[in-house]
Amino acid sequence: MSIKVGYHWHLRQVMAQAGLFATTDLVPLLAERDVTLSREQVYRLVAQVPERLSLMTLAALCDILGCAPSDLVEPYRASRTQAARRDTSADQPPHPKRARVLPLGPD
Repeated sequence: MSIKVGYHWHLRQVMAQAGLFATTDLVPLLAERDVTLSREQVYRLVAQVPERLSLMTLAALCDILGCAPSDLVEPYRASRTQAARRDTSADQPPHPKRARVLPLGPD
């Protein structure tokens, strides 16, 4: 069995709590902390859930917003799945129901 995990990204909410509503406001604040990102990169960082994020960027965001990494990233356990088991039921129709043969009664 494998355990599937994921995370929620709360940058937009934390920015709003800090009074930052425009993604472009982050560009110079990040640059002050030696994190150089384009306006488009910052927009994607705020608007989408990032798959990868450097620790330097995470640290800069926490410093700018006065928060902890756990305020931005909320991990969760999604579900348990069978890793080795293959589901072939979609490829084949269901098995027919076995017939039940009864003895014939007197006529």
